[in-house]
Amino acid sequence: MIFITARFRIKPEHAEDWPEISREFTEACRAEPGCLWFDWARALDDPHEYFLTEAFAGDDAAVAHVQSEHFKKATAELPAYLLETPRIVNAKVPGTDWSELGEMAVS
Repeated sequence: MIFITARFRIKPEHAEDWPEISREFTEACRAEPGCLWFDWARALDDPHEYFLTEAFAGDDAAVAHVQSEHFKKATAELPAYLLETPRIVNAKVPGTDWSELGEMAVS
């Protein structure tokens, strides 16, 4: 799978509204056939920072994602709400789901 995580620093005046601002894009990405997950989380120590964790079934799904109309629309519209260019880690990893963190197994 293609595993991606990105850090988005949002302008202070838009930070509270980011889930709604990004909702259309989020829902469209989650509906893509090759999307395994597309989830946002907010930083604990910076109320203006959100993390996006997404995964795609493989190269074809990732290419389809960045070529989609909703991706093009998001890249045209969402930067207006950002403090800076998002930072990203993009990697190919084996599997199609999360693995268990054995060191913290719950019995």
